[in-house]
Amino acid sequence: MSEKFKKVTIQNQPKKTIGLFEKYLTVWVALGILVGVAIGHFAGSSIEIISSFEIAKVNIPVAVLIWLMIYPMMLQVDFTSIKKIGKKPKGVVWTLIINWLIKPFTMAFFAWIFFDKLYSAWIDPSLAGEYIAGAIILGAAPCTAMVFVWSYLTDGDPNYTLVQVSVNDLIILVAFVPIVGLLLGITDVIIPYDTLVASVVIFVVVPLIAGVITQRILLRMRGIKWFKEAFLPKLKPISIMALLVTLVLLFAFQGQNILNNPLIILLAAVPLVIQTYFIFFVAWYGGKKLKLNHAVCAPASMIGASNFFELAVAVAIALFGLQSPAALVTVVGVLVEVPVMLSLVAFANRKKY
Repeated sequence: MSEKFKKVTIQNQPKKTIGLFEKYLTVWVALGILVGVAIGHFAGSSIEIISSFEIAKVNIPVAVLIWLMIYPMMLQVDFTSIKKIGKKPKGVVWTLIINWLIKPFTMAFFAWIFFDKLYSAWIDPSLAGEYIAGAIILGAAPCTAMVFVWSYLTDGDPNYTLVQVSVNDLIILVAFVPIVGLLLGITDVIIPYDTLVASVVIFVVVPLIAGVITQRILLRMRGIKWFKEAFLPKLKPISIMALLVTLVLLFAFQGQNILNNPLIILLAAVPLVIQTYFIFFVAWYGGKKLKLNHAVCAPASMIGASNFFELAVAVAIALFGLQSPAALVTVVGVLVEVPVMLSLVAFANRKKY
């Protein structure tokens, strides 16, 4: 193929874009912060009634909202695709190493350095542990939804990405609790294991089982074309609205903390951004050393860099409460994720091999 023909072909290819919500997620989160802080300021103590609706330390309104976010994601998981691992296991193994043997520990390290050491002049030492806890919970929850967007934008193999994500969803069931418990224990944060386990059951196991059952019933009744092109798109607005309402609610409870310490969002963002770039480049260059092709290496790096922030927010609230620094850190993770990930998408496309 001549160079001239290659250039013409590339120029004629449609430019890949993402949806309006995903593209401007940072804007929506920023608006959620402003609206939430305003509500919290003007509502005062009357908003506390929402935090009283609890069962086994799980806030019911927030649980419903987060379940509405997670359930549509679980509908997309195809565990039959896991059978394909044997054909090309290297990419899946590398994804698991990054997400479960490296990422949670580097996140804990960066959080400890910043919140416990570097930020001691701005953050009360008695609260530093909770900020670290929020970062640890975020780091132990690998991405399951947005990674399909990043894979698409970097010309990743969509079928292999599905395998990588599906395997990660299975690993979450058995690895999330012990890793979070271990790292929180190392950082001297005492957590109730029953609440941690209950959070995983409520926010992962239940929507996962519901998603698998719903998927099989609808595929049998209406077929895969209707399921993917008609049913799933209708659920997307519900998931988006649930996320935005959750963010507003969180910041309504965090409003006074933010007004008292307006730098806290920036302070929390710094270690999260550093961790994201660090883990991406470890995964990217490690994948190249392992001779993974671009269509597998790029999504693997994106999975490692991004987070299952819906689960992280849910667990942080369940363990520490709506007004906790831990919950605030997980939401800051949502705030910084899209601009950082888009910069990594640009890097992956520029360095495509």
